[in-house]
Amino acid sequence: MPGTVAAPRGGVLRDLHNRYETVRDALSRIDKAARGLGLPDISTRLIEADADSERLGPEVQYLEIFAVSLATHHMLVAEGVEPVAIVGQSIGELWALAAAGHLPVEDAARLAVARSQALTRHSWKGKMLAVGVDGRRAESLAGLIDHPHLVLACENAPRQSVISGPEELIRHVERVADALGWPSLPLDVPHPTHTPAMARAARDLRESAPRGPYGSGQWRVVSPWLGRDVGDDDPVDLVAGALTARVRMLHTVRDLHAAGADAFVECGEWPVVTKFVEASIPGVRCVVPLSESDPVAAVRALADDPQTFGPIRPRPQPRPSDRVLPSPRSSEPERTGPPVAVVEAPPRVTVSVTAPVAYPEPAAAPAPAPVAQAVVTVPTALPEPAAPSSAGPDYETVLAELRTLYGDFLGYPPDLLGEDDGLESELGVESLKQVTLLGRVSDRYDLPDLRSDSSLLTAGTLRRIAESVVQRRAEASG
Repeated sequence: MPGTVAAPRGGVLRDLHNRYETVRDALSRIDKAARGLGLPDISTRLIEADADSERLGPEVQYLEIFAVSLATHHMLVAEGVEPVAIVGQSIGELWALAAAGHLPVEDAARLAVARSQALTRHSWKGKMLAVGVDGRRAESLAGLIDHPHLVLACENAPRQSVISGPEELIRHVERVADALGWPSLPLDVPHPTHTPAMARAARDLRESAPRGPYGSGQWRVVSPWLGRDVGDDDPVDLVAGALTARVRMLHTVRDLHAAGADAFVECGEWPVVTKFVEASIPGVRCVVPLSESDPVAAVRALADDPQTFGPIRPRPQPRPSDRVLPSPRSSEPERTGPPVAVVEAPPRVTVSVTAPVAYPEPAAAPAPAPVAQAVVTVPTALPEPAAPSSAGPDYETVLAELRTLYGDFLGYPPDLLGEDDGLESELGVESLKQVTLLGRVSDRYDLPDLRSDSSLLTAGTLRRIAESVVQRRAEASG
């Protein structure tokens, strides 16, 4: 289950709410907890597409993400998908505990709000930086500066890590990474977590959070920061402990796969944690029901035949040099009926077990704009820019050059790169690679502002990039 991601789309749960009594009950219980804390109903905007979209702060955003994760879990169970394990990323561990029945839904909602408030009270000037290298190199990079609060915060995938620390020191780390040729991406969040700097907030949470009954739950819950299954652990202590601990999603995913989990399902709106899974275990089966045109059909296909996931468009295979692990099926026969690991989580910044990078959690400030996930970002529908027409020689020339540039970097034939294909959602180009490529486009056309346009990362297509290049060149010449 995803941690802190972009706020869900309005109406995203309308169909699930109409179909499943368990979904209606879960949303009702979250609404009840929200009203008791002086917050508005959470379900209204998620059920009604035309509901008020005014942003109401991080507590509401947390509860909306919780509602989407829990509703997706109930849909899976109602359609016959039984998880062998539930995994949460960062605050997503709390959603996993509630989904597994380890603690009541209302108590999970109250604890999520208490956590957000503790982070707000102990705000500090910190940042998180996603770096496109393994955890060992990222840890060495942070160790060069040798500050107790500058640490490797998350190991998301073989070539994706997150460093958390004081803002000024993160800028130094970013410059060193750039000098080494390592792609990096600052995560625009007000309260970075998973660093010893959050020790005071963790103590505050343990002292102030409401406590209630809890138990072992119906399903197995695996904690990426504990490195083990959750047993008779107090949820408040679990959530507080995670604030200062390193999240080892890479190791958790590999351990589950080694134990027999061949299918991973993300209980979020977009692929976030599943991107970590795909990067960690080449060839693994992943499905994100809410990103499909017919989520219920995708889940039913999974329940009927775990080898089939419905109309999911295949992605181009990476070059051999991009693979970090041998294919797990290179010398073994195909399994039939593999167990499913439900990764209850992930905006948008979309990797995956399913969260946009492990995302740090927002504080009471307005939620940050989604960034290319690292982890990295989960795409939200963005309006098309007021760009020039795609027709014309300038556009066609730029598009052809971009196809060559992107194709050479990714190892894809240029004609495979459709101008309207989502670079991340359809072609599988992770966000850090998109950052590197957008920097090359910026340098090629001498458009320095282009590399900071996050909309070209979160909903990137070659058409949008080509139109932006043509438009900005025209503005510069004018």
